[in-house]
Amino acid sequence: MHTPFEVNPDGRRIVYVKTVDVADLPAEVQEGAGDAKQLYAVHDAAGEQLALVADRRLAFTLARQHNLKPVPVH
Repeated sequence: MHTPFEVNPDGRRIVYVKTVDVADLPAEVQEGAGDAKQLYAVHDAAGEQLALVADRRLAFTLARQHNLKPVPVH
């Protein structure tokens, strides 16, 4: 399966990092979130979730380690 990405001028594929309320996630994910109220999701241009992590810095680091350009979603 080919995942769609937008590409920025430096040639890196763009992903989007957004805050997700734990209360809006499935029960099994909520259980694994511990006391966290929010997690951070990394999405491709089509909106497919690629990762879900506990902290914003980790989301950006993870994207960069995979040669992706993270962009925050407000």
